[in-house]
Amino acid sequence: MSAARRLDLAGIGSVVADRLHRVPRLLGPDQKGILRPMANGTTVELHVGGVVLNHLGWAAALGLRTGVFGKQADDEGGRFLRGAMDEHGIEHRFVLDGSASAFADIYVDDEGNRAIYMAPGATSETRPEFVRRHHADFIRSAARVSTEVSQLPLATALEVVRIAREAGVATVVDLDVPPSQAVPGLGDEETLFALLGAADLLKPSKSAARELFPRAGDDAVALAATLRRRFDCEVVVVTDGEVGCALATADGVLRVPAPRARRLVDTTGAGDAFLGGLLFARARGLDWEAAAGLANACGAACVEQLGAFPEDREAALARVRELYRGPQLELGAARRTQRAGGSAAPAAQPAPQAPLHPAVAAFGVALEELAALRRRLDPAAFDAALALLNGSRAKGGRVHVTGIGKPEHVAHYAASLFASTGTPATFLHGTEVVHGSAGQVVAGDVVVAISNSGATRELLAAVEAVRRLGARIVAVTGDVASPLARAADVVLDAGVAREGGGLGFAPRASVAAELLVLAALSAALEEETGFTRSDYHARHPAGKLGEKSGDGVN
Repeated sequence: MSAARRLDLAGIGSVVADRLHRVPRLLGPDQKGILRPMANGTTVELHVGGVVLNHLGWAAALGLRTGVFGKQADDEGGRFLRGAMDEHGIEHRFVLDGSASAFADIYVDDEGNRAIYMAPGATSETRPEFVRRHHADFIRSAARVSTEVSQLPLATALEVVRIAREAGVATVVDLDVPPSQAVPGLGDEETLFALLGAADLLKPSKSAARELFPRAGDDAVALAATLRRRFDCEVVVVTDGEVGCALATADGVLRVPAPRARRLVDTTGAGDAFLGGLLFARARGLDWEAAAGLANACGAACVEQLGAFPEDREAALARVRELYRGPQLELGAARRTQRAGGSAAPAAQPAPQAPLHPAVAAFGVALEELAALRRRLDPAAFDAALALLNGSRAKGGRVHVTGIGKPEHVAHYAASLFASTGTPATFLHGTEVVHGSAGQVVAGDVVVAISNSGATRELLAAVEAVRRLGARIVAVTGDVASPLARAADVVLDAGVAREGGGLGFAPRASVAAELLVLAALSAALEEETGFTRSDYHARHPAGKLGEKSGDGVN
């Protein structure tokens, strides 16, 4: 591998938001069951997942510079996944024009077995010409490129491998589903076999390998040897669950046993963790047997957690260190690259960046959420709000701004901003409305109501009270289908998928979104009403802004 490559490993394929459920047992046809409660108190937990993103996540946690590319949608699932990539140092290069980002519903029973139902979305819409047009340079930037047979069309995966081989980039193909699912679901048999034969490293699950060559029987070693003879790959690695794995290389075949997991929680993604460990170990110069030993340790660590991605990086690394018995390795350390002879040497490229400072990470979440909001802002909604506000003002109506909790502070700001830019407005105390403050509102007034959830009981009661008095409502909310939105005359979207911060609960990005949506509305009002510099100075004569606005004003 060349030390000049910017990334150690880049991948394309399934990048999935996993919705995990716990069940007593997996059901058959015409059976019913009760979902078990999760640790978060609900019956579903959202986790990072996907065959490709999982193995990139484990490789990144161990210390490789990783990246992912392809097609996604600018939706809640996509924003969740890209945020996780940012947190874990996985570079991403997506074109956000897909119909929907991929998700999966995963049901895990008390024995750790699972059933998975996938909706591939944008991944299945990724075409060969799209990859060559948008991502050829990204492929060439990596020392190794991985793809899969799971959700990506076979023709697209084959094009990725061809681009990589043209550039001298090593290739990995993960045969994650049996051929009977891949053909015709993802393409035809000819393309499947061409893809498998173009891989330098082919990693099929045992069930997939057995379906390809049933005469090889159930022995993973025989299956690995048969696949290597058929497809002439540099190496074939067949994963065999808790038993371990089998490898077939130019030097022969071998079986590498797996360490015993402490407890079996969830088998989802064990093969993905295995592949991440294998690629890391090879990048560090280990031979195939030692590399498989680390890979098996990663697979065992994975089944001890719920979900396939190493979301708790330090815990995952600690467990891998306990399970691994091979040559000494620095796990999670700065990158080292491999010399032509196979020994490790300091890389010419910079080491991977350390995890982002929590403040910087939260700032990044807010920026990404605001950028997503900007792309979906509806000018027609602002036009409707302008018409409502201007119509009210023309008839002597007034503007009131209200909210509960953090939006109360936003309401104070918005009322002050409106007033200073030509639209007189007052703050309306949300909880006091039903205790007499509704009296400041008369028929024909407009109340701007702010709520991220759109379901805050006190605010809904306030809105109902002022509507009975004849007020019109402009809702600024993160849920345009919420009770607040349904009660409003006009709805302005201020939605975010993530707040930022360790817990992700405290209003951060949502407050920034509400502030900026209202600031944007005030800017439109300012322009539409013909508000002038002298008008602004008359309302703001003091301070630096007063000095600035007063320059040249008589």
